[in-house]
Amino acid sequence: MKLNDNEIRDITRCLEEGKPLPDKYRFMLFGDDREIELVWNGKSGDVTNVVLPFQTIEHIDEPRPEKDVAAQPDLFDLATGRQLKGWTNKLIWGDNKFILSSLKNGPLREEIEANGGIKLIYIDPPFDVGADFTMGVEIGEEIFEKESNVLEEIAYRDTWGKGQDSFISMLYERLILLKDLLAPDGAIYVHCDYRVSAYVRLILSEIFGEGSFRNQIIWKRTSAHNDPARYGIIDDHIYFFSKSATDWIWTDHRTEYQDWYVERYYRYQDEKTGKRFLSRDVTAPSHGSDAGVYEWKGKYPPKGRMWAYTKDKMKQMDEAERLFYTSNGIPRLKQYLDEMDGASIQTIWDDILPIVSWSDERSGYPTQKPEALVDRIIQASTNEDDIVCDFFIGSGTTAAVAEKLGRKWICSDLGKFSIHTARKRLIGVQRELKKEGKNYRAFEVLNLGKYEREFFVSGLSELDEKAEQQVENNRELAFNSLILQAYQAEPVSGFRTFRGKKNNRVIAIGPVNMPISRLFAEQVVAECVEKGITKADLLAFEFEMGLFPSIQDEASNKGVDLVLKHIPKEVFDKRAVDRGEAKFHDVAYIDVRAHIDGNNVAIELTNYSVFYTQGITSLTEENLKSGKSQVVVENGQVLKISKDKDGITNPRESLTKNWHDWVDYWSIDFDYASKKEIIHERDPNTGEDVPKWTGSYIFENEWQSFRTRQDRSIELKSVPYELPPGRRKIAVKVVDIFGNDTMKVIEVTIGGKI
Repeated sequence: MKLNDNEIRDITRCLEEGKPLPDKYRFMLFGDDREIELVWNGKSGDVTNVVLPFQTIEHIDEPRPEKDVAAQPDLFDLATGRQLKGWTNKLIWGDNKFILSSLKNGPLREEIEANGGIKLIYIDPPFDVGADFTMGVEIGEEIFEKESNVLEEIAYRDTWGKGQDSFISMLYERLILLKDLLAPDGAIYVHCDYRVSAYVRLILSEIFGEGSFRNQIIWKRTSAHNDPARYGIIDDHIYFFSKSATDWIWTDHRTEYQDWYVERYYRYQDEKTGKRFLSRDVTAPSHGSDAGVYEWKGKYPPKGRMWAYTKDKMKQMDEAERLFYTSNGIPRLKQYLDEMDGASIQTIWDDILPIVSWSDERSGYPTQKPEALVDRIIQASTNEDDIVCDFFIGSGTTAAVAEKLGRKWICSDLGKFSIHTARKRLIGVQRELKKEGKNYRAFEVLNLGKYEREFFVSGLSELDEKAEQQVENNRELAFNSLILQAYQAEPVSGFRTFRGKKNNRVIAIGPVNMPISRLFAEQVVAECVEKGITKADLLAFEFEMGLFPSIQDEASNKGVDLVLKHIPKEVFDKRAVDRGEAKFHDVAYIDVRAHIDGNNVAIELTNYSVFYTQGITSLTEENLKSGKSQVVVENGQVLKISKDKDGITNPRESLTKNWHDWVDYWSIDFDYASKKEIIHERDPNTGEDVPKWTGSYIFENEWQSFRTRQDRSIELKSVPYELPPGRRKIAVKVVDIFGNDTMKVIEVTIGGKI
């Protein structure tokens, strides 16, 4: 390619000034076979390739038993359905960018490929820039608005911080990873609405190619309503792309004819059978041929047409009374309604109702989609045993439908409350399938483990390594200073993990944009042991699932009193800090009792201590309008604050009357420490994935009780389990109404006492 002098000068000037090349030069110099490209501020082709290990936190392979359970054999037992091998479905908590990268480049990729690859991906990303992502939590007769945690707010900022540019950038990188994960005959459905649909369509075409576009589906998501000064918006858009332009899975599904269609077209009724039928033409274009032109009961086909059937076939149909004659004696074919498969599904879906307040499947998620919608997609684009994925799982609809249809699945979400909601829903599906005598698969709850700080420096790729590190150090220094001030502690230096001290305790602070991992906590304990420190506080916005109490027990065994505390969101509110109302609270604590009778043991949940705070009670009372009420949480008590019509503050009403009002779900592993948690880490020298024991165990969920929207009750004592004689560990896990988990491990001697 030859450039003229003006073009050379333009390119040189851009390079000297550090400006991006205009699009025309980019295409002239480097070429590009993409048919369509959307350009936006911050667009980058960089895609993360980091591989983080998946840590299995919990394994659930059977619904809870309703009566006494006998001792189980060592191998597979048909009565319980315990799954010891084969594919296990996966519910993953974490940032889906790193989940996708780890699936693509890590050891799980081999297992996925061995099971046929991922055939279908359905995603419903958060496309509403105005959403606040609070969740309504039922407490008695009141609804408490649970605020999003800091990790979720950071994810929201990264998605919408720069408006639609941020959203498109977020989705663009993930779609590139998703395409790579799809099987050659796989497909993706992306659900969005009018605000981003045009952009989504263009980036899908850019990544998958216009030849892979299959459909734009319009779903009528709500009934008619008034939008000021414009037409009512009642639809969502779903884009259907295949990975290949020539090969994809497709199963034709039909729906029942609508009443108006039946009335209009199947308007005739057979005099003998009473069956409705449609009158069809029995002629066809002749194309100049006389082959089908003959007399039939005194009638000939119209000019330019012929009979569509031979004379013998016409005779057979007439004898079978399948022909219908008009008043003019013209033969027509009877097409009976009950012989038809129904109508082919078109691109406008107005027959699937949205989730409403009285829907049985309603979970409380504002963006929850109906099972019928996902059911139609899964049945059209997969076969039984295929793998289905959703990386914005929300309340778990995709996983629930996939399980009911006999598909394998991998689903994830950044919200811990989402993972908890989906877990309860999926156990409910297991119970339902077991009751119906149908098969169901085990599923496991996973963390993304071993987070490294450098993976989470965002928006700094244009800086050199030294400058990038300096920016991150300054940011972390400011963050630590803010936390220490709110904690009323003083800064310290000369430590790897500690940033402050308060009285006789050193303080470690977790990062703002990721949960505290076991790796980080172990480093804190290791430095304590190394330097003879016996008391340490570990502060964090979020902790990895399954981290405590095992990490405190490990620390205690090494002579370290390790206290874990949640950092409140109020640390970012100067007024709250100045008034001493930014309260750091301890992680929750469980008390249980084992009831042992011979070789049988039942577990009773006897106490759950929680210390959460959400909202500032005094400020809420100051700002509350007359005649209004608001619910806050103060030191583990859910309080209703209200004012009468004259603006007088009423006495605070506690909505959590008992400790168990906080418990939303609890479960038991009667043989904890029987299954080690193994992760696979890549050896930097050989490039091979090496198995490694994390030091933790997988929680085998064998009994559980939880609240649902239909049934708010919860049992506090399990059914008895028969266990072999001897000493063993039993683990109890509690998830509270906010979706936070806590675990306690006890040791019992069967036939003896704790």
